[in-house]
Amino acid sequence: MNLLITGVAGFIGSNLSDKLLEDGHKIVGIDNFDPFYDIAIKKRNISDSIKNKHFNFYEGSILDIKFLESIFNENKIDLVIHLASKAGVRPSIHNPQEYFNVNVNGTLNLLETMKKAELKKMIFASSSSIYGNNPKVPFSEKDNVDYPISPYAASKKSAELICHTYHHLYAFDIFCLRFFTVYGSRQRPDLAIHKFTKAILNKDEITIYGDGTTQRDYTHISDIVDGVSKSIDKLNGYEIINLGEAYSISLADLVALLEQYTGTKAKIRRLPMQPGDVEKTYADISKAKSLLDYKPKIKFENGIKDFIEWYKSIN
Repeated sequence: MNLLITGVAGFIGSNLSDKLLEDGHKIVGIDNFDPFYDIAIKKRNISDSIKNKHFNFYEGSILDIKFLESIFNENKIDLVIHLASKAGVRPSIHNPQEYFNVNVNGTLNLLETMKKAELKKMIFASSSSIYGNNPKVPFSEKDNVDYPISPYAASKKSAELICHTYHHLYAFDIFCLRFFTVYGSRQRPDLAIHKFTKAILNKDEITIYGDGTTQRDYTHISDIVDGVSKSIDKLNGYEIINLGEAYSISLADLVALLEQYTGTKAKIRRLPMQPGDVEKTYADISKAKSLLDYKPKIKFENGIKDFIEWYKSIN
């Protein structure tokens, strides 16, 4: 298929692009190289895809409708995988306007451009942040998610709603995939596993917010890529689908594993919990299993070993 991937130079987008090219798809990738983190990292992320003759890259923003229209005019596209967004819970608290502009208006721009091009198939990258401090675990797609606790989470929920609107009005087929704390090679440098690994290996201090009991359902990038890839073949109607490992680990246990596999004791600084941070995430993936035949394969301990090896290989 001819696939458009927005945010292709990011952590998830670049891994997905490499895999889909390997599977024989043709990729049109767009990215605006947002300076949220070092642009050189993003360019390195797509260095393999760029070498492939079936990869066509455009630099530009989803906020630029003329840019989006030119992409569709110049390329035959069968399906859109929309990963581009302003990422990060804590930064969204300081700049909510920009998060809503990119994550909601950018998504709306893309949907409008697709409508004009008569293309009605999208896979949208949503987030487990939507669940907020959901008292029920594991988190199910049927749970009420009307109480987000960060602008980032609220923007992702809003984008899901506009996706449903286009399904209802124009018969778009859209799967909203709620990713649960993705980690692995090329992970963003601002995320905990990456930051902690770097600090521990450099014998620098790491900051722990709270008492270490907060928990996350960490999902390896290869399992996320597999879930997205399987969604391409199954895309029909409007669905919200969790993609996680269905296993939750505490922050304290994460640090202990990093210490074990780096062979280095962490220097820890403790601060209070940060606004917007959820206490626990834990995915109910029964829907993904039945609908997509999604079967996460990477156990967290093995994934952490692989991440540390990848980190050492690039530093």
